[in-house]
Amino acid sequence: MKPLDPRLLRHARAARGYLALTTVLGVLAGALVVAQAVLIGETLGRAVHDGARLGELGPRLAWLTAVVAARAAVSWCQERFAVRAAASTVAELREALVVRATALGPRWRGSARGTRLTTLATTGLDALEPYFVRYVPQLLLTAVVTPLLVVVVFGLDWVSGLVVLVTLPLVPLFMVLVGRLTQGVAERRLASLQRLGSQLLDLVAGLPTLRAFGRAEGPRERVRALGDANRRATMGTLRIAFLSGMVLELLTTLSVAIVAVAIGLRLVDGRLDLVTGLTVLVLAPEVYLPLRQVGAQFHASTDGIAAANAAFEVLEEPVPARGVATTDLAGARLTLEDVSVEALGRGVLAPAHLSLGLGAGEAVALVGPNGAGKSTAVQVLLGLVPPTSGRAAVAPVGQGEPVDVGDLEPEAFWTQVAWVPQRPHLAPGTIREAVLGAAPPTFDDDARLAEAARLAALDEVVASLPDGWETRVGRGGLGLSVGQRQRVALAAALVSRRPVVVLDEPTAHLDDASEAAVVRTVRALRDEGRAVLVVAHRPALVAACDRTVEVRSAPLPRVAAVPAQVPA
Repeated sequence: MKPLDPRLLRHARAARGYLALTTVLGVLAGALVVAQAVLIGETLGRAVHDGARLGELGPRLAWLTAVVAARAAVSWCQERFAVRAAASTVAELREALVVRATALGPRWRGSARGTRLTTLATTGLDALEPYFVRYVPQLLLTAVVTPLLVVVVFGLDWVSGLVVLVTLPLVPLFMVLVGRLTQGVAERRLASLQRLGSQLLDLVAGLPTLRAFGRAEGPRERVRALGDANRRATMGTLRIAFLSGMVLELLTTLSVAIVAVAIGLRLVDGRLDLVTGLTVLVLAPEVYLPLRQVGAQFHASTDGIAAANAAFEVLEEPVPARGVATTDLAGARLTLEDVSVEALGRGVLAPAHLSLGLGAGEAVALVGPNGAGKSTAVQVLLGLVPPTSGRAAVAPVGQGEPVDVGDLEPEAFWTQVAWVPQRPHLAPGTIREAVLGAAPPTFDDDARLAEAARLAALDEVVASLPDGWETRVGRGGLGLSVGQRQRVALAAALVSRRPVVVLDEPTAHLDDASEAAVVRTVRALRDEGRAVLVVAHRPALVAACDRTVEVRSAPLPRVAAVPAQVPA
Protein backbone atom coordinates (compact mmCIF):
# COMPACT_ATOMS: atom_id res chain seq x y z
CA MET A 1 0.00 0.00 0.00
CA LYS A 2 1.25 3.49 -0.83
CA PRO A 3 1.74 6.05 1.98
CA LEU A 4 -1.66 7.48 1.00
CA ASP A 5 -3.42 4.92 -1.19
CA PRO A 6 -6.01 6.40 -3.60
CA ARG A 7 -8.14 3.29 -3.05
CA LEU A 8 -8.75 4.46 0.51
CA LEU A 9 -10.28 7.68 -0.80
CA ARG A 10 -12.36 5.73 -3.31
CA HIS A 11 -13.82 3.25 -0.83
CA ALA A 12 -14.22 5.54 2.22
CA ARG A 13 -15.95 8.91 1.85
CA ALA A 14 -15.03 9.93 5.40
CA ALA A 15 -11.35 9.83 4.44
CA ARG A 16 -11.79 12.45 1.71
CA GLY A 17 -13.27 15.12 3.99
CA TYR A 18 -10.73 14.33 6.67
CA LEU A 19 -7.79 14.80 4.29
CA ALA A 20 -9.13 18.16 3.09
CA LEU A 21 -9.56 19.36 6.68
CA THR A 22 -6.12 18.10 7.67
CA THR A 23 -4.53 19.96 4.75
CA VAL A 24 -6.18 23.23 5.81
CA LEU A 25 -5.13 22.70 9.42
CA GLY A 26 -1.60 21.88 8.22
CA VAL A 27 -1.29 25.20 6.36
CA LEU A 28 -2.55 27.00 9.47
CA ALA A 29 -0.11 25.08 11.66
CA GLY A 30 2.79 26.02 9.36
CA ALA A 31 1.89 29.72 9.52
CA LEU A 32 1.70 29.51 13.32
CA VAL A 33 5.12 27.82 13.48
CA VAL A 34 6.69 30.67 11.48
CA ALA A 35 4.93 33.27 13.64
CA GLN A 36 6.10 31.55 16.82
CA ALA A 37 9.72 31.39 15.63
CA VAL A 38 9.72 35.06 14.60
CA LEU A 39 8.21 36.17 17.93
CA ILE A 40 10.69 34.08 19.94
CA GLY A 41 13.62 35.39 17.90
CA GLU A 42 12.55 39.04 18.22
CA THR A 43 11.73 38.73 21.93
CA LEU A 44 15.04 37.08 22.86
CA GLY A 45 16.98 39.37 20.50
CA ARG A 46 15.57 42.52 22.11
CA ALA A 47 16.06 41.13 25.61
CA VAL A 48 19.67 40.00 25.06
CA HIS A 49 20.96 42.50 22.51
CA ASP A 50 18.96 45.65 23.30
CA GLY A 51 18.44 45.01 27.02
CA ALA A 52 14.67 45.49 26.81
CA ARG A 53 12.75 45.10 30.07
CA LEU A 54 9.78 42.83 30.72
CA GLY A 55 7.26 45.65 30.33
CA GLU A 56 8.59 46.51 26.89
CA LEU A 57 8.40 42.86 25.87
CA GLY A 58 4.80 42.49 27.11
CA PRO A 59 3.02 42.85 23.72
CA ARG A 60 5.33 40.34 22.06
CA LEU A 61 4.93 37.88 24.96
CA ALA A 62 1.15 38.23 24.72
CA TRP A 63 1.24 37.50 20.98
CA LEU A 64 3.57 34.58 21.62
CA THR A 65 1.15 33.17 24.19
CA ALA A 66 -1.72 33.52 21.74
CA VAL A 67 0.25 31.77 18.98
CA VAL A 68 1.19 28.87 21.30
CA ALA A 69 -2.46 28.54 22.36
CA ALA A 70 -3.55 28.59 18.71
CA ARG A 71 -1.06 25.80 17.88
CA ALA A 72 -2.42 23.73 20.76
CA ALA A 73 -5.99 24.33 19.52
CA VAL A 74 -5.08 23.29 15.97
CA SER A 75 -3.38 20.14 17.26
CA TRP A 76 -6.45 19.31 19.39
CA CYS A 77 -8.83 19.80 16.47
CA GLN A 78 -6.64 17.68 14.25
CA GLU A 79 -6.56 14.75 16.67
CA ARG A 80 -10.27 14.99 17.45
CA PHE A 81 -11.30 14.89 13.81
CA ALA A 82 -8.71 12.18 13.13
CA VAL A 83 -10.31 9.86 15.70
CA ARG A 84 -13.78 10.50 14.23
CA ALA A 85 -12.58 10.02 10.66
CA ALA A 86 -10.78 6.79 11.61
CA ALA A 87 -13.95 5.36 13.19
CA SER A 88 -16.08 6.38 10.20
CA THR A 89 -13.58 5.02 7.68
CA VAL A 90 -13.26 1.67 9.47
CA ALA A 91 -17.07 1.41 9.66
CA GLU A 92 -17.39 2.16 5.92
CA LEU A 93 -14.75 -0.41 5.02
CA ARG A 94 -16.40 -3.03 7.22
CA GLU A 95 -19.76 -2.41 5.61
CA ALA A 96 -18.20 -2.55 2.14
CA LEU A 97 -16.47 -5.86 3.02
CA VAL A 98 -19.74 -7.42 4.21
CA VAL A 99 -21.58 -6.22 1.09
CA ARG A 100 -18.84 -7.52 -1.22
CA ALA A 101 -18.61 -10.86 0.62
CA THR A 102 -22.38 -11.25 0.25
CA ALA A 103 -22.18 -10.47 -3.46
CA LEU A 104 -19.31 -12.93 -3.96
CA GLY A 105 -21.55 -15.76 -2.76
CA PRO A 106 -21.28 -18.68 -0.33
CA ARG A 107 -18.66 -20.53 -2.35
CA TRP A 108 -16.17 -17.66 -1.99
CA ARG A 109 -17.07 -17.22 1.69
CA GLY A 110 -16.37 -20.90 2.26
CA SER A 111 -12.89 -20.65 0.71
CA ALA A 112 -9.71 -19.97 2.66
CA ARG A 113 -9.92 -16.21 1.94
CA GLY A 114 -13.55 -16.08 2.97
CA THR A 115 -12.94 -17.71 6.34
CA ARG A 116 -10.34 -15.05 7.16
CA LEU A 117 -12.81 -12.26 6.47
CA THR A 118 -14.09 -12.24 10.08
CA THR A 119 -10.64 -11.48 11.49
CA LEU A 120 -9.95 -8.91 8.78
CA ALA A 121 -13.24 -7.04 9.27
CA THR A 122 -12.83 -6.85 13.07
CA THR A 123 -9.39 -6.93 14.65
CA GLY A 124 -7.55 -6.35 11.37
CA LEU A 125 -9.25 -3.07 10.44
CA ASP A 126 -8.99 -1.80 14.03
CA ALA A 127 -5.30 -1.33 13.26
CA LEU A 128 -6.24 1.47 10.83
CA GLU A 129 -6.80 3.87 13.73
CA PRO A 130 -3.06 4.53 14.38
CA TYR A 131 -2.64 5.05 10.63
CA PHE A 132 -5.34 7.74 10.54
CA VAL A 133 -4.78 9.39 13.91
CA ARG A 134 -0.98 9.59 13.88
CA TYR A 135 0.55 8.72 10.52
CA VAL A 136 -1.68 10.50 7.96
CA PRO A 137 -1.64 13.93 9.72
CA GLN A 138 2.15 13.86 9.93
CA LEU A 139 2.39 12.78 6.30
CA LEU A 140 0.27 15.74 5.20
CA LEU A 141 2.21 18.10 7.46
CA THR A 142 5.39 16.86 5.79
CA ALA A 143 3.91 17.62 2.37
CA VAL A 144 2.57 21.07 3.37
CA VAL A 145 4.55 22.47 6.30
CA THR A 146 8.06 21.23 5.53
CA PRO A 147 8.36 22.96 2.08
CA LEU A 148 6.89 26.14 3.58
CA LEU A 149 9.43 26.19 6.40
CA VAL A 150 12.33 25.43 4.03
CA VAL A 151 11.35 28.47 1.94
CA VAL A 152 11.17 30.65 5.07
CA VAL A 153 14.59 29.44 6.27
CA PHE A 154 16.10 30.15 2.86
CA GLY A 155 14.62 33.64 2.93
CA LEU A 156 16.13 34.33 6.34
CA ASP A 157 19.55 32.65 5.91
CA TRP A 158 20.58 30.90 2.71
CA VAL A 159 23.49 29.02 4.38
CA SER A 160 21.14 27.35 6.89
CA GLY A 161 18.68 26.70 4.08
CA LEU A 162 21.41 24.95 2.08
CA VAL A 163 22.30 22.73 5.07
CA VAL A 164 18.64 21.81 5.50
CA LEU A 165 18.27 20.98 1.79
CA VAL A 166 21.30 18.67 1.90
CA THR A 167 20.35 16.79 5.07
CA LEU A 168 16.56 16.67 4.67
CA PRO A 169 16.44 13.98 1.91
CA LEU A 170 18.41 11.59 4.11
CA VAL A 171 15.37 11.12 6.37
CA PRO A 172 12.90 9.81 3.72
CA LEU A 173 15.70 7.77 2.15
CA PHE A 174 16.24 5.98 5.43
CA MET A 175 12.47 5.59 5.90
CA VAL A 176 12.16 3.84 2.53
CA LEU A 177 14.85 1.35 3.54
CA VAL A 178 13.14 0.67 6.86
CA GLY A 179 9.72 0.47 5.20
CA ARG A 180 10.87 -2.32 2.90
CA LEU A 181 12.15 -4.21 5.91
CA THR A 182 9.00 -3.83 8.02
CA GLN A 183 6.44 -4.40 5.25
CA GLY A 184 6.99 -8.15 5.27
CA VAL A 185 6.94 -8.21 9.08
CA ALA A 186 3.52 -6.51 9.20
CA GLU A 187 2.06 -8.78 6.51
CA ARG A 188 3.28 -11.88 8.35
CA ARG A 189 1.75 -10.58 11.58
CA LEU A 190 -1.64 -10.03 9.90
CA ALA A 191 -1.51 -13.52 8.38
CA SER A 192 -0.68 -14.95 11.80
CA LEU A 193 -3.62 -13.09 13.33
CA GLN A 194 -5.98 -14.37 10.61
CA ARG A 195 -4.81 -17.96 11.12
CA LEU A 196 -5.34 -17.61 14.86
CA GLY A 197 -8.87 -16.26 14.29
CA SER A 198 -9.77 -19.10 11.92
CA GLN A 199 -8.41 -21.71 14.36
CA LEU A 200 -10.38 -20.21 17.23
CA LEU A 201 -13.62 -20.16 15.19
CA ASP A 202 -13.14 -23.81 14.22
CA LEU A 203 -12.32 -24.73 17.81
CA VAL A 204 -15.40 -23.02 19.24
CA ALA A 205 -17.65 -24.60 16.60
CA GLY A 206 -16.34 -28.09 17.35
CA LEU A 207 -15.80 -27.72 21.09
CA PRO A 208 -18.72 -29.96 22.19
CA THR A 209 -17.52 -32.80 19.92
CA LEU A 210 -13.90 -32.42 21.01
CA ARG A 211 -14.82 -32.50 24.69
CA ALA A 212 -17.12 -35.48 24.17
CA PHE A 213 -14.26 -37.51 22.69
CA GLY A 214 -11.59 -36.16 25.05
CA ARG A 215 -9.62 -34.45 22.27
CA ALA A 216 -9.65 -30.88 23.60
CA GLU A 217 -5.94 -30.86 24.56
CA GLY A 218 -4.49 -30.99 21.02
CA PRO A 219 -6.36 -27.93 19.64
CA ARG A 220 -5.60 -26.06 22.85
CA GLU A 221 -1.87 -26.51 22.29
CA ARG A 222 -2.26 -25.47 18.66
CA VAL A 223 -4.04 -22.24 19.60
CA ARG A 224 -1.37 -21.54 22.23
CA ALA A 225 1.37 -22.02 19.61
CA LEU A 226 -0.40 -19.64 17.21
CA GLY A 227 -0.78 -17.08 20.01
CA ASP A 228 2.95 -17.29 20.75
CA ALA A 229 3.76 -16.83 17.06
CA ASN A 230 1.53 -13.76 16.94
CA ARG A 231 3.21 -12.36 20.08
CA ARG A 232 6.70 -12.87 18.61
CA ALA A 233 5.68 -11.19 15.35
CA THR A 234 4.26 -8.21 17.26
CA MET A 235 7.37 -7.80 19.39
CA GLY A 236 9.55 -8.08 16.30
CA THR A 237 7.67 -5.18 14.70
CA LEU A 238 8.05 -3.10 17.87
CA ARG A 239 11.77 -3.87 18.08
CA ILE A 240 12.34 -2.62 14.53
CA ALA A 241 10.21 0.45 15.28
CA PHE A 242 12.27 1.41 18.33
CA LEU A 243 15.61 0.89 16.59
CA SER A 244 14.63 2.83 13.47
CA GLY A 245 13.12 5.58 15.63
CA MET A 246 16.41 5.95 17.47
CA VAL A 247 18.36 6.23 14.21
CA LEU A 248 15.89 8.82 12.86
CA GLU A 249 16.24 10.89 16.03
CA LEU A 250 20.03 10.72 15.79
CA LEU A 251 20.01 11.76 12.13
CA THR A 252 17.71 14.77 12.64
CA THR A 253 19.50 15.83 15.83
CA LEU A 254 22.85 15.89 14.01
CA SER A 255 21.29 17.90 11.16
CA VAL A 256 19.92 20.51 13.59
CA ALA A 257 23.29 20.57 15.34
CA ILE A 258 25.04 21.38 12.04
CA VAL A 259 22.64 24.29 11.47
CA ALA A 260 23.23 25.50 15.05
CA VAL A 261 27.02 25.34 14.73
CA ALA A 262 26.94 27.27 11.43
CA ILE A 263 24.72 29.96 13.02
CA GLY A 264 26.95 30.19 16.09
CA LEU A 265 30.13 30.64 14.08
CA ARG A 266 28.61 33.42 11.96
CA LEU A 267 27.18 35.14 15.03
CA VAL A 268 30.68 35.22 16.54
CA ASP A 269 32.10 36.66 13.31
CA GLY A 270 29.29 39.22 13.10
CA ARG A 271 28.07 37.97 9.73
CA LEU A 272 24.59 37.21 11.07
CA ASP A 273 22.37 39.27 13.36
CA LEU A 274 21.05 37.73 16.56
CA VAL A 275 17.31 37.94 15.75
CA THR A 276 17.72 36.12 12.42
CA GLY A 277 20.00 33.52 13.96
CA LEU A 278 17.55 32.80 16.82
CA THR A 279 14.59 32.64 14.42
CA VAL A 280 16.36 30.15 12.12
CA LEU A 281 17.52 28.14 15.15
CA VAL A 282 13.92 27.83 16.38
CA LEU A 283 12.66 26.93 12.88
CA ALA A 284 15.30 24.27 12.18
CA PRO A 285 13.84 21.54 14.47
CA GLU A 286 10.35 22.33 13.16
CA VAL A 287 11.54 21.63 9.58
CA TYR A 288 12.57 18.09 10.52
CA LEU A 289 9.75 17.43 13.01
CA PRO A 290 7.06 16.24 10.53
CA LEU A 291 9.51 13.84 8.89
CA ARG A 292 10.62 12.55 12.27
CA GLN A 293 7.00 11.98 13.28
CA VAL A 294 6.24 10.21 9.99
CA GLY A 295 9.17 7.86 10.60
CA ALA A 296 8.19 7.28 14.22
CA GLN A 297 4.49 6.66 13.45
CA PHE A 298 5.11 4.60 10.33
CA HIS A 299 5.69 1.43 12.33
CA ALA A 300 2.56 2.00 14.41
CA SER A 301 0.57 2.10 11.17
CA THR A 302 2.09 -0.85 9.31
CA ASP A 303 -0.48 -3.30 10.68
CA GLY A 304 -3.27 -0.98 9.53
CA ILE A 305 -1.69 -0.62 6.08
CA ALA A 306 -1.45 -4.41 5.72
CA ALA A 307 -5.09 -4.81 6.82
CA ALA A 308 -6.24 -2.13 4.39
CA ASN A 309 -4.34 -3.85 1.59
CA ALA A 310 -6.10 -7.13 2.37
CA ALA A 311 -9.46 -5.32 2.51
CA PHE A 312 -8.87 -3.69 -0.89
CA GLU A 313 -8.06 -7.09 -2.40
CA VAL A 314 -11.48 -8.33 -1.27
CA LEU A 315 -13.25 -5.16 -2.44
CA GLU A 316 -11.64 -5.47 -5.87
CA GLU A 317 -12.54 -9.15 -6.23
CA PRO A 318 -14.71 -9.47 -9.38
CA VAL A 319 -18.36 -10.14 -8.56
CA PRO A 320 -20.22 -12.74 -10.66
CA ALA A 321 -22.63 -11.20 -13.13
CA ARG A 322 -26.19 -10.87 -11.82
CA GLY A 323 -29.16 -12.00 -13.85
CA VAL A 324 -31.98 -9.63 -14.78
CA ALA A 325 -34.72 -12.02 -15.97
CA THR A 326 -37.80 -12.57 -13.80
CA THR A 327 -40.24 -15.47 -13.71
CA ASP A 328 -43.13 -16.73 -11.62
CA LEU A 329 -42.26 -19.96 -9.79
CA ALA A 330 -45.91 -20.84 -9.16
CA GLY A 331 -46.46 -24.02 -11.17
CA ALA A 332 -42.93 -23.85 -12.62
CA ARG A 333 -40.55 -26.79 -12.79
CA LEU A 334 -36.99 -26.54 -11.41
CA THR A 335 -34.39 -28.83 -12.95
CA LEU A 336 -30.78 -29.85 -12.53
CA GLU A 337 -29.31 -31.33 -15.70
CA ASP A 338 -26.11 -33.39 -15.27
CA VAL A 339 -24.80 -30.92 -12.67
CA SER A 340 -21.31 -31.32 -11.20
CA VAL A 341 -19.56 -28.97 -8.77
CA GLU A 342 -15.87 -29.11 -7.91
CA ALA A 343 -15.40 -29.20 -4.13
CA LEU A 344 -12.68 -26.69 -3.25
CA GLY A 345 -9.56 -28.29 -1.81
CA ARG A 346 -10.92 -31.86 -1.94
CA GLY A 347 -10.14 -32.91 -5.51
CA VAL A 348 -13.64 -34.34 -6.05
CA LEU A 349 -16.93 -33.44 -7.73
CA ALA A 350 -19.66 -33.12 -5.09
CA PRO A 351 -22.28 -33.56 -6.43
CA ALA A 352 -21.26 -35.42 -9.58
CA HIS A 353 -23.53 -35.66 -12.64
CA LEU A 354 -26.73 -34.96 -10.69
CA SER A 355 -30.06 -34.63 -12.50
CA LEU A 356 -33.44 -33.99 -10.91
CA GLY A 357 -36.76 -32.32 -11.59
CA LEU A 358 -39.02 -30.60 -9.07
CA GLY A 359 -42.52 -29.44 -9.93
CA ALA A 360 -45.55 -28.03 -8.14
CA GLY A 361 -47.26 -30.49 -5.78
CA GLU A 362 -44.14 -32.68 -5.54
CA ALA A 363 -41.89 -33.53 -2.62
CA VAL A 364 -38.42 -34.75 -3.61
CA ALA A 365 -35.85 -36.08 -1.13
CA LEU A 366 -32.12 -35.71 -1.68
CA VAL A 367 -30.24 -38.56 0.01
CA GLY A 368 -26.63 -39.60 0.10
CA PRO A 369 -23.57 -39.87 2.36
CA ASN A 370 -22.05 -36.88 4.13
CA GLY A 371 -19.85 -34.87 1.79
CA ALA A 372 -21.64 -36.08 -1.35
CA GLY A 373 -22.84 -32.55 -2.14
CA LYS A 374 -26.50 -32.47 -1.08
CA SER A 375 -26.35 -28.95 0.37
CA THR A 376 -24.24 -27.83 -2.60
CA ALA A 377 -26.92 -29.17 -4.96
CA VAL A 378 -29.51 -27.04 -3.13
CA GLN A 379 -27.25 -23.98 -3.48
CA VAL A 380 -26.88 -24.64 -7.21
CA LEU A 381 -30.65 -24.90 -7.61
CA LEU A 382 -31.09 -21.59 -5.76
CA GLY A 383 -28.43 -19.83 -7.85
CA LEU A 384 -26.04 -19.39 -4.91
CA VAL A 385 -23.26 -21.53 -6.42
CA PRO A 386 -22.52 -21.79 -10.18
CA PRO A 387 -22.14 -25.39 -11.40
CA THR A 388 -18.79 -26.53 -12.72
CA SER A 389 -20.67 -28.33 -15.48
CA GLY A 390 -24.31 -28.95 -16.28
CA ARG A 391 -27.28 -26.64 -15.97
CA ALA A 392 -29.75 -25.41 -13.33
CA ALA A 393 -32.92 -24.03 -14.91
CA VAL A 394 -36.52 -23.00 -14.29
CA ALA A 395 -39.26 -23.92 -16.76
CA PRO A 396 -42.21 -21.52 -16.24
CA VAL A 397 -45.71 -22.73 -16.99
CA GLY A 398 -46.60 -22.01 -20.62
CA GLN A 399 -43.67 -19.58 -21.14
CA GLY A 400 -41.50 -21.43 -23.62
CA GLU A 401 -37.89 -22.41 -23.05
CA PRO A 402 -36.42 -22.95 -19.55
CA VAL A 403 -34.44 -20.05 -18.06
CA ASP A 404 -31.03 -20.61 -16.47
CA VAL A 405 -31.09 -19.90 -12.75
CA GLY A 406 -28.01 -17.72 -13.20
CA ASP A 407 -29.96 -15.47 -15.59
CA LEU A 408 -32.69 -14.73 -13.02
CA GLU A 409 -32.68 -11.58 -10.90
CA PRO A 410 -31.62 -12.97 -7.48
CA GLU A 411 -33.92 -11.01 -5.16
CA ALA A 412 -37.01 -11.61 -7.31
CA PHE A 413 -36.14 -15.32 -7.43
CA TRP A 414 -35.32 -15.80 -3.74
CA THR A 415 -38.45 -14.01 -2.51
CA GLN A 416 -40.43 -16.91 -4.00
CA VAL A 417 -38.43 -19.55 -2.08
CA ALA A 418 -38.85 -20.51 1.58
CA TRP A 419 -35.68 -22.05 3.02
CA VAL A 420 -35.50 -23.87 6.36
CA PRO A 421 -31.86 -24.67 7.30
CA GLN A 422 -30.69 -27.18 9.90
CA ARG A 423 -30.32 -24.48 12.52
CA PRO A 424 -32.76 -21.65 11.73
CA HIS A 425 -31.61 -18.15 12.63
CA LEU A 426 -34.39 -15.98 14.05
CA ALA A 427 -34.26 -12.20 14.17
CA PRO A 428 -34.93 -10.53 17.55
CA GLY A 429 -38.65 -9.95 18.13
CA THR A 430 -41.79 -11.84 19.08
CA ILE A 431 -42.67 -15.35 17.91
CA ARG A 432 -45.58 -13.88 15.94
CA GLU A 433 -43.15 -11.59 14.08
CA ALA A 434 -40.77 -14.50 13.45
CA VAL A 435 -43.54 -16.55 11.82
CA LEU A 436 -45.29 -13.77 9.87
CA GLY A 437 -42.08 -12.00 8.87
CA ALA A 438 -42.10 -8.39 7.66
CA ALA A 439 -45.28 -8.78 5.57
CA PRO A 440 -48.05 -6.25 6.32
CA PRO A 441 -50.84 -7.64 8.55
CA THR A 442 -53.94 -9.14 6.89
CA PHE A 443 -57.39 -10.07 8.20
CA ASP A 444 -56.65 -13.82 8.21
CA ASP A 445 -53.31 -13.70 10.07
CA ASP A 446 -54.72 -15.38 13.19
CA ALA A 447 -56.31 -18.22 11.20
CA ARG A 448 -53.12 -18.81 9.20
CA LEU A 449 -51.03 -18.75 12.37
CA ALA A 450 -53.30 -21.27 14.10
CA GLU A 451 -53.25 -23.68 11.17
CA ALA A 452 -49.49 -23.42 10.63
CA ALA A 453 -48.84 -23.83 14.36
CA ARG A 454 -51.02 -26.94 14.45
CA LEU A 455 -49.23 -28.59 11.53
CA ALA A 456 -45.74 -27.70 12.77
CA ALA A 457 -46.65 -28.53 16.42
CA LEU A 458 -45.76 -24.96 17.32
CA ASP A 459 -49.06 -24.53 19.18
CA GLU A 460 -47.70 -26.70 22.01
CA VAL A 461 -44.62 -24.48 22.28
CA VAL A 462 -46.67 -21.25 22.24
CA ALA A 463 -49.05 -22.59 24.89
CA SER A 464 -46.13 -23.35 27.21
CA LEU A 465 -44.70 -19.82 26.98
CA PRO A 466 -45.85 -17.13 29.46
CA ASP A 467 -46.65 -14.50 26.80
CA GLY A 468 -47.75 -16.87 24.04
CA TRP A 469 -47.30 -15.43 20.55
CA GLU A 470 -45.96 -12.19 22.04
CA THR A 471 -43.02 -13.94 23.74
CA ARG A 472 -39.82 -12.19 22.69
CA VAL A 473 -36.77 -14.13 21.56
CA GLY A 474 -33.23 -12.86 21.25
CA ARG A 475 -30.90 -12.75 18.27
CA GLY A 476 -30.58 -16.15 16.61
CA GLY A 477 -33.59 -17.48 18.54
CA LEU A 478 -32.04 -17.03 21.98
CA GLY A 479 -34.52 -18.39 24.54
CA LEU A 480 -35.76 -21.27 22.35
CA SER A 481 -34.32 -24.74 21.92
CA VAL A 482 -33.15 -26.03 18.53
CA GLY A 483 -36.35 -28.04 18.11
CA GLN A 484 -38.53 -25.04 18.99
CA ARG A 485 -36.68 -22.85 16.52
CA GLN A 486 -37.17 -25.55 13.89
CA ARG A 487 -40.94 -25.49 14.50
CA VAL A 488 -41.00 -21.69 14.23
CA ALA A 489 -39.17 -21.89 10.87
CA LEU A 490 -41.54 -24.59 9.60
CA ALA A 491 -44.58 -22.54 10.61
CA ALA A 492 -43.07 -19.52 8.82
CA ALA A 493 -42.65 -21.63 5.65
CA LEU A 494 -46.30 -22.69 5.86
CA VAL A 495 -47.53 -19.12 6.38
CA SER A 496 -45.33 -17.62 3.64
CA ARG A 497 -47.29 -19.19 0.73
CA ARG A 498 -44.09 -19.21 -1.35
CA PRO A 499 -44.33 -21.71 -4.23
CA VAL A 500 -40.95 -23.40 -3.56
CA VAL A 501 -39.86 -24.71 -0.14
CA VAL A 502 -36.38 -26.09 0.61
CA LEU A 503 -35.75 -28.02 3.84
CA ASP A 504 -32.08 -28.74 4.60
CA GLU A 505 -32.01 -31.76 6.96
CA PRO A 506 -34.88 -30.38 9.03
CA THR A 507 -34.99 -33.40 11.38
CA ALA A 508 -31.32 -33.22 12.40
CA HIS A 509 -30.92 -32.85 16.20
CA LEU A 510 -34.70 -33.37 16.73
CA ASP A 511 -36.62 -35.91 18.83
CA ASP A 512 -39.36 -38.20 17.48
CA ALA A 513 -42.20 -35.78 18.28
CA SER A 514 -40.49 -32.92 16.45
CA GLU A 515 -39.69 -35.23 13.54
CA ALA A 516 -43.38 -36.15 13.24
CA ALA A 517 -44.22 -32.42 13.04
CA VAL A 518 -41.72 -32.00 10.21
CA VAL A 519 -43.23 -34.93 8.30
CA ARG A 520 -46.71 -33.42 8.68
CA THR A 521 -45.42 -30.09 7.44
CA VAL A 522 -43.83 -31.63 4.33
CA ARG A 523 -47.09 -33.37 3.43
CA ALA A 524 -49.13 -30.21 4.06
CA LEU A 525 -46.81 -28.15 1.85
CA ARG A 526 -47.03 -30.71 -0.95
CA ASP A 527 -50.81 -30.90 -0.67
CA GLU A 528 -51.01 -27.11 -1.04
CA GLY A 529 -49.42 -27.48 -4.48
CA ARG A 530 -45.95 -26.26 -3.56
CA ALA A 531 -42.67 -27.71 -4.79
CA VAL A 532 -40.83 -29.19 -1.78
CA LEU A 533 -37.15 -30.20 -1.85
CA VAL A 534 -35.89 -32.00 1.26
CA VAL A 535 -32.33 -32.93 2.18
CA ALA A 536 -33.00 -35.99 4.32
CA HIS A 537 -31.33 -38.82 6.22
CA ARG A 538 -34.08 -40.28 8.40
CA PRO A 539 -36.36 -42.93 6.86
CA ALA A 540 -39.61 -41.34 8.07
CA LEU A 541 -38.86 -38.09 6.28
CA VAL A 542 -37.72 -39.87 3.11
CA ALA A 543 -40.92 -41.94 3.12
CA ALA A 544 -43.03 -38.74 3.24
CA CYS A 545 -41.61 -37.62 -0.13
CA ASP A 546 -42.83 -38.67 -3.58
CA ARG A 547 -39.41 -39.39 -5.06
CA THR A 548 -35.88 -39.96 -3.87
CA VAL A 549 -32.78 -38.73 -5.70
CA GLU A 550 -29.41 -40.11 -4.62
CA VAL A 551 -26.51 -37.67 -4.60
CA ARG A 552 -23.00 -39.02 -5.19
CA SER A 553 -19.52 -37.60 -5.38
CA ALA A 554 -16.80 -38.63 -7.81
CA PRO A 555 -13.06 -37.97 -8.27
CA LEU A 556 -12.09 -35.15 -10.56
CA PRO A 557 -11.41 -36.47 -14.06
CA ARG A 558 -7.74 -36.45 -14.93
CA VAL A 559 -6.69 -34.39 -17.90
CA ALA A 560 -4.47 -36.47 -20.16
CA ALA A 561 -1.19 -34.81 -21.03
CA VAL A 562 -0.84 -33.95 -24.70
CA PRO A 563 2.56 -35.12 -25.99
CA ALA A 564 4.68 -32.43 -27.54
CA GLN A 565 4.97 -32.54 -31.32
CA VAL A 566 8.54 -33.24 -32.35
CA PRO A 567 9.35 -31.72 -35.72
CA ALA A 568 10.57 -34.20 -38.28
